[in-house]
Amino acid sequence: MSPEETENRKSIIADHMKEVITLLGEDVARDGLIKTPDRVAKAMQHLTRGYYQDPEEILRSALFRENYRQMVIVKDIDLFSLCEHHLLPFFGKAHVAYIPDGYITGLSKIARVVEVFARRLQVQERLTTQIKECIQKTLNPMGVMVVIEAQHMCMQMRGVEKQNSITTTSDFTGV
Repeated sequence: MSPEETENRKSIIADHMKEVITLLGEDVARDGLIKTPDRVAKAMQHLTRGYYQDPEEILRSALFRENYRQMVIVKDIDLFSLCEHHLLPFFGKAHVAYIPDGYITGLSKIARVVEVFARRLQVQERLTTQIKECIQKTLNPMGVMVVIEAQHMCMQMRGVEKQNSITTTSDFTGV
């Protein structure tokens, strides 16, 4: 997306945030809120930047022919995402493993793929599957495993208000 389009979208989001703040009963002209719509718009663009990145291209940018055929595990990858149901954060760790079948990728690329998919409006289940499918499609390994452990603010701050709950999802292919 061009810088002009980014700025235009930010302005539109900020205008809508002014409406939301007003509908909540606040005065958008109050000192503490004057710049809030712009801050929220900028934050939302940052938190959803994964829509404008190609995770397969990230993996292909560091694809190496290698005869290694044992499991490669990148664990404890920090992730932050936004629940698509409430637009509240969820955060935790991703653990990603694959068994190469002729090609490996740079280890940092695995973490970047997690980041791309996490920086979208998500549910944890889909996030887990998208990471797995991207690695499977791009590297064509003998197998892929993705496990995500996360805490959801939508469960901690509202609804059931269970502050210590952790959700674990997993998806596997191959051997």
